[in-house]
Amino acid sequence: MASTSLPGGTWPLGDLTVTRFGYGAMQLAGPWVMGPPADRDGALAVLREAVDLGITHIDTSGAYGPRVTNQLIREALHPYADDLHIVTKVGATRDEQGGWPPARDPESLRRAVHDNLEVLGLETLDLVNLRLGNAEGPRAVPVAEAFGTLADLQRQGLIRHLGVSNATAGQVAEARSIAPIVCVQNMYNLAHRHDDELIGELAAEGIAYVPFFPLGGFSPLQSSALSAVAAGLGATPMSVALAWLLQRSPNILLIPGTSKVAHLRENVAGAALRLAPGDIAELDEIGR
Repeated sequence: MASTSLPGGTWPLGDLTVTRFGYGAMQLAGPWVMGPPADRDGALAVLREAVDLGITHIDTSGAYGPRVTNQLIREALHPYADDLHIVTKVGATRDEQGGWPPARDPESLRRAVHDNLEVLGLETLDLVNLRLGNAEGPRAVPVAEAFGTLADLQRQGLIRHLGVSNATAGQVAEARSIAPIVCVQNMYNLAHRHDDELIGELAAEGIAYVPFFPLGGFSPLQSSALSAVAAGLGATPMSVALAWLLQRSPNILLIPGTSKVAHLRENVAGAALRLAPGDIAELDEIGR
């Protein structure tokens, strides 16, 4: 693995150390995260380039494809380097219409963990996030049974660390009362700032916050203020949005996704932008 310096440095996930700039594999599956990629060789090249750039944090899920991104990760990167850490999610499956129905009963969660182990070719999963809520966002329901199931699998040695995704602050607290967590993965970006307080609380506890859809997801961020700051820096709006996240809080880890090597390199370069205090102040107003 190359020793390339990535923007943001590193952050500990429990006893694991990962680059704050990571890679999210969701876009390697087919359209709407279903089926195989149109360009399989290109998908494998993106994963290998991520590792060559020095990225040590790859985010995936058995539901992507389903199974497709996990299969690609294994084909491209197995046997895995000691410092490469693959983070997966359980708690949702896919239906024939491309929906994301929940699958958080104990048997479904156990089956998902074993499936991730098998497809990725691992004996222990570094980190498993419990996906809560639904495609529309978090839902304030109890998590004790589901998270307790993952805690049991952790005690069996199948999972090293735990986290939660698409969770309310109350669910984060409930999960932490059952077993330690090392990260929270929620939707957050310049335009969606609902977790500002939670990010600060987690940073004080040494817990990572991992924004999904850091660039807006299927509807890219649109803002005149973002465009103005980007123009002043001679950068793209998406580069500025990534740089803002890295500078927002030291516990924020980035996992932007792409299916193109050139775009991956652009994301890495963009996140390295240094924003002046005036730029940050202007950008901070977008989500308020």
